[in-house]
Amino acid sequence: MEITEVHHLSVTAADVKAAQHRLGTQVRRTPVMHIEENQLSQQHPAFWLKLESLQHTGAFKARGALNSLLATTIPAAGVIAASGGNHGQAVAWAARLLGVAAAIYVPTTCPEIKLRRLAEYGATVTVVGDVYDESLVAAMLSAAETGAAMIHPFDQDLTIAGAGTVTSEFIEQVTGLDSILVPVGGGGLLAGAVAALTGSETVAVGVEPISARCLGAAMDAGHPVDVKVSGPAVDSLGPRRVGQLCFNAVVEHGVHQVDVADEAIVAAQLAAWNELRIGLEGGGATALAALLSGAYVPDAGEIVGVLVTGGNVDLAKLSATAPIARA
Repeated sequence: MEITEVHHLSVTAADVKAAQHRLGTQVRRTPVMHIEENQLSQQHPAFWLKLESLQHTGAFKARGALNSLLATTIPAAGVIAASGGNHGQAVAWAARLLGVAAAIYVPTTCPEIKLRRLAEYGATVTVVGDVYDESLVAAMLSAAETGAAMIHPFDQDLTIAGAGTVTSEFIEQVTGLDSILVPVGGGGLLAGAVAALTGSETVAVGVEPISARCLGAAMDAGHPVDVKVSGPAVDSLGPRRVGQLCFNAVVEHGVHQVDVADEAIVAAQLAAWNELRIGLEGGGATALAALLSGAYVPDAGEIVGVLVTGGNVDLAKLSATAPIARA
């Protein structure tokens, strides 16, 4: 990878700690679970799972959205966001909590379950574009016209600092983690993890679906580039281009990136539900898929943590993808 330009990180460990203090008890301190060797598939090591799928709104995005709103002077027009679904829900939830208006723009790939929740949170919802990036353009135009505060899902300091509190919690709950597998869409969660782990011996590893590989493509090119996106995690890990702030963090800290196959993501979803009764959407199961499929192979004795980040899944549809057992 030849880097065309190097930037220093804009979000620090101190920013993550400030976000943790700002959020206080308004977000859940989500539980961790120890998974025994080969418990979920035929060959995988023991590891620790952090169940951020149990966060408010069913995803880690609640942290970044609420941190952004709490630290921002909200104009009379309220807030606006573009999202594949989870960030939109988080902004709508945070706006309702604070009593401000929220307008959310989502693409046609946004699942019905997320659209219903957006309506329940009281947001004004506009479905526009076939991918997140097209929704983002529409949201930015609306923000310019109305004066609403734009809350970016991943390439904004306050969003990243809030997302980083997931990792800071994890290393408080489980001491001695050597690595944490982090799913990557636009990269706000990974950038937050890198910031939270500054000065720690724990390293973050970015995991992407092979069908939505914007960080890997950026690493190959030496700078963020547009990619085609599809697959079972596209509604939560579907930006065409990784955020500049995430890319900066990856370059400065030498973060390792792993690709996982679409079928491995679905297999991880099914394993989590069948063996643990934990419902995970595609993006929420992506980091888990890396470990279960062998795409990420830990060193001997390595203590691995895995972030499962979203639980907004239609279990009936997921179950329909499972192969039928025959006698």
